[in-house]
Formats: sequence, C-alpha cells, structure tokens
Amino acid sequence: MIEIQSVNKFYGAVQVLKDISFKVDKGEIVGFLGPNGAGKTTTMRILNGFMPATSGKAIVAGFQVDKQPLEVKRRIGYLPENVSLYNDMSVSEYLSFVARAKRVPRREVKAKVSRVCLQCAVDGVANRLIGSLSKGYKQRVGLAQAIINEPDVLIMDEPTTGLDPAQIIEIRELIKSFAGEHTIILSTHILQEVSAICRRVIIINDGRIVTEDSLANLTGSSAKGGSLMVRVQGNPADLRRKLALLSGVVSVREAGNTEEPGTTDLILASEKESDIRSTVAEAVVASGCGLLELRPIRLSLEDIFIQTITKDS
Repeated sequence: MIEIQSVNKFYGAVQVLKDISFKVDKGEIVGFLGPNGAGKTTTMRILNGFMPATSGKAIVAGFQVDKQPLEVKRRIGYLPENVSLYNDMSVSEYLSFVARAKRVPRREVKAKVSRVCLQCAVDGVANRLIGSLSKGYKQRVGLAQAIINEPDVLIMDEPTTGLDPAQIIEIRELIKSFAGEHTIILSTHILQEVSAICRRVIIINDGRIVTEDSLANLTGSSAKGGSLMVRVQGNPADLRRKLALLSGVVSVREAGNTEEPGTTDLILASEKESDIRSTVAEAVVASGCGLLELRPIRLSLEDIFIQTITKDS
C-alpha cells in the first residue's frame, strides 16, 4: 500500500535521506521512529507529494507519487504536526469545505461530514467556531479532515504534539480504531505513542533506515538477539569495559543499585541472532567478580531505540 524504493533527498549539498526503502502493507499501523532531524518529516512530505525526492520512488496505493500526484492525493489523508485549520469557520463548515476540496461528490458531502464528526467525536461541537475549541478538539477536527474522503492511506506526523495526557490517550484510541479500515504510517519521536498504537516499527537515524521489525520481535525476551540481566558481586567498572568488547554485545549499562549490598545489575544488549550467555558468564568469572544471576529480559521500545541509535552512531 505504501512503498519507498531507494529514496535519496538532498537540500543543496546536504543529504537528508540516504537510500531508504521500506513497505507498509494494507491495514497496518506502522510507527516511523527517529530522533529529531533524522528525516521523518522529509519522508512524510515526499509520500504526500509536498516535495520531490532527489532520486528513487515513492508509491502509494499502486501510484507513483511524482508521476501520478492527483491519484495519490485522492487516496491519502494527511495529519501534519501543525494542522492548518480556519478558526473563523465552524467545524461542519470547515469539514464541508475540505470534502469539496478533496472532490467528494456534492451529494455525499453532508453524509460524510456527519460520519466523520461521529467517528472523531466532534459531533457535539459541529456548530462551534474552530477558534473557540480546545487543542484536543482541534486535533480531532484535524483527524476528521484527514479521513473525510475515506482514504486508503493515513499519514500522521506527530499527531499528539501539544496535547495534555488525557487528550493524548483519547487521540491514541481514536487512531487505533482506524486499524484495518486505513493503512497508517505514524511518524513520531514519542516512543509511548508507538508502543500504544503500532504493531510494527521502522527506525530512521541520520537519514538511514536502521531497524524494521514487528514490535513483538523487537521487544521479545528470547536469548538470541535479546538482552540479558547480569547480577554481579564486586567492582563492575572494569567488567563493564570487558563485556562491551565481547563479540555479539551491542551495549552494556548499569540498571541501578540492587537490594543486595555489594552487587550490581548490568543490562547487556546483543546483536540479532547472537546468543551471548556463555561468553558473558565466562567473562564475569574470569574477571574475578561473582556471578549471581544471568537471565534474558524483555526490552522496552525505549531500550531498543536507544541501542539502535547508539549503535548506528
């Protein structure tokens, strides 16, 4: 449904996207993660046809963005980070305007406005001026305009920016309700957003795709390619450096003090398909530290993100 093929983007002499490729299948909700400046928004703008790629292809619903832009726009709903709303129009007036701009047949406009108002829970404020609404309601109106033409694809760039915690939960639940009905790519740097909404994750850093996998696989607790918790007795300073040099080890960090005096918990991340348990156990014993516990652990998305970005850097 969405496909990026070997896309590069230059701004003058600066390359912001570096030969990136990925796919999003029909009905998926995919999180597009990365630190600020990684290339997320540039990728979204290329998919929307707001700017061209320097090279490569962007394909949406079978149509190439740069060659069939109108066909692509008919099949896309877009929620930018800062939604452009007309504050002097009522919600229903604005949504009717957007429907006509998106070539919704005139006889269907009223019904589609009523549908999206109910779906996005703005029916109670349909006759109010947009300028009088709270930030949360304005974001709901932004979502309503994105889906009013019943697009195949929804592209969302930082959909909960500026919302309070209650509003964030409401918008997340609303986006989750679109699963199956729309194919969604959600660009954000808020990791909790992806954990709450998405089943698959694409991580971009410095203009390159560095990780692409299901959330279940990324955060799984298998011994291969996962993380280990190692509890040691003794001074861990030298041990940390030795463990970090072991084959298959991506990173080593302290998990904080334990309840047992003189002990330290270390968290080790390993490369994909690497089983580092035996080599880690041998290294701990050889260092003179006591090995009290060693077990696989389930990672949070935050752990995965930090490890991936750190490794790529």
